[in-house]
Amino acid sequence: MKIYTRTGDEGTTSLFGGDRVVKSHPRIEAYGTVDELNAVLGLTLAHLAAPAGGVANEATTRIAATLLALQDDLFVLGADLATPEHTKPFVPRIEPHHIERLEAEIDGYDGELPALKHFILPGGTLGAASLHVARTVCRRAERLAVEAATRERFNERAIVYLNRLSDLLFVLARWANHAAGHAEVEWIPVKPAR
Repeated sequence: MKIYTRTGDEGTTSLFGGDRVVKSHPRIEAYGTVDELNAVLGLTLAHLAAPAGGVANEATTRIAATLLALQDDLFVLGADLATPEHTKPFVPRIEPHHIERLEAEIDGYDGELPALKHFILPGGTLGAASLHVARTVCRRAERLAVEAATRERFNERAIVYLNRLSDLLFVLARWANHAAGHAEVEWIPVKPAR
């Protein structure tokens, strides 16, 4: 199988099912950003596995398993977003169990963290900082999916999934810092002098 096909040289691409659209189509923007998010999660896994990643071995194994499951989900989500509902080919779709699993993960990891009393600045260990980047890419994917949904129908659970996923990535970033013993930096606004 060749890597290049030349079919996109005119600035168009195919959705699953054969419809051709411009590469700047909102649906393409949404699933392209989901692909970017998946790459950021891969980078995060590399940071967590590196000695400077900041998370101990047992914690690395746990969070890596979570991130690998998320990467698998993101392939499902990408296929879901790339396949109009009216087309015949079967593709896996985001289902309620995907969202329920995210909620269980959020509750599990968050239950091990100290309560938030202030906003926190993104950062900390390399792994945690990468998770914060992933969270912001996820929010962008969500915004793009919402925009695409204003133009055509697609699986509404895709947007719910992205919303929950960004929450999980925030909790995972906090958890990665906590597991590494790295204190979070709270954002406490400076009050203006009177």
